[in-house]
Amino acid sequence: MSAPTPDRKILIPGRIMSGEMAEQPAVLRRILDRGAPRIRAVAAKVAARNPRFVLLTARGTSDNAALYAKYLIEVLLGKPAGLTSMSTTTAYGATPDLTDCLVITVSQSGGSPDLVASTRAAREAGAITVAVTNNPESPLAEVSEFHIDVLAGPEKALPATKTYTAELLALYLFVEGLRGGDGSAAEVLPELAEGILARGAEVKALAGRYRFAERMVITSRGYGYPTAREAALKLMETSYIPALAYSGADLLHGPLAMVDNISPVIAIVTEGRGGEALQPVLDRLRGRGADLVVIGPQAQVDAASAGFALPTKGVAEEVQPILEILPLQMLAYEVTIARGQDPDAPRALAKVTETH
Repeated sequence: MSAPTPDRKILIPGRIMSGEMAEQPAVLRRILDRGAPRIRAVAAKVAARNPRFVLLTARGTSDNAALYAKYLIEVLLGKPAGLTSMSTTTAYGATPDLTDCLVITVSQSGGSPDLVASTRAAREAGAITVAVTNNPESPLAEVSEFHIDVLAGPEKALPATKTYTAELLALYLFVEGLRGGDGSAAEVLPELAEGILARGAEVKALAGRYRFAERMVITSRGYGYPTAREAALKLMETSYIPALAYSGADLLHGPLAMVDNISPVIAIVTEGRGGEALQPVLDRLRGRGADLVVIGPQAQVDAASAGFALPTKGVAEEVQPILEILPLQMLAYEVTIARGQDPDAPRALAKVTETH
């Protein structure tokens, strides 16, 4: 028997995704150390122009980051914010008056044609345009007036992980800068993220509940709702399990009817007002005998009998989503591995999705 070729690499399923998830504490530190001053400088220039309202443009994972920014803008700045429908510009040729409007476009690659075209049209319509990307040389950065680099480094896995948390932190620091804040609430995140990512054995045990799941429901409220949407996306694109994300309020308006005692439900309970608003939903789910798992404070996990306790005590509610998504990324990875699939190679997906 001949010896194995020394330079031949053994391809381990999920190796790339796992490695990029592990990079997240370092990415968060890099943004706080190197990125924060630049983000504050952009925020100061935008704040000086006092935009009337904010529009956010994104697709996929970045769309969930944009939704998080919408909560930040409305809660912390008191300004109206909305998510754009790019087809109104790219397909229908609409020309809205965006004078004194801030348009923030979020994209990991900065390469999707509709994002570039929509942002170019917004700038021509009078908007202040800010691109938030992981590629300062991208077409999107080029057409935008301002650019924020999320400094995540090259991302090779198809499921985005480190770029998502990098986008969240960059957007938080930007919104903080718009209101003259120092963003100090985020300083605890790298160390807490390290602790969460070190608890892989807990997540692997939890993943066993979902190996044969036919569908899942993920719910939250407030700042946790974008996390629910991103967790559902990660589960669908890696394990192919149909995962439905609902605001807790929307879940009560009809979809609760599909939840029974064999329906897996993951509730993301943010410590703060969002978690308090979700409490009636948790009570209803328990009353229906749902297979409920909680990602959130220890007391909520204990009440659910299963879950993952987050170290969020004393952490500002608005930055908790950066921690909440970590065990859910790990869960998507572990469920996919348990189902005999490779999270590095989801079928029918490309790293840069070119929509028009």
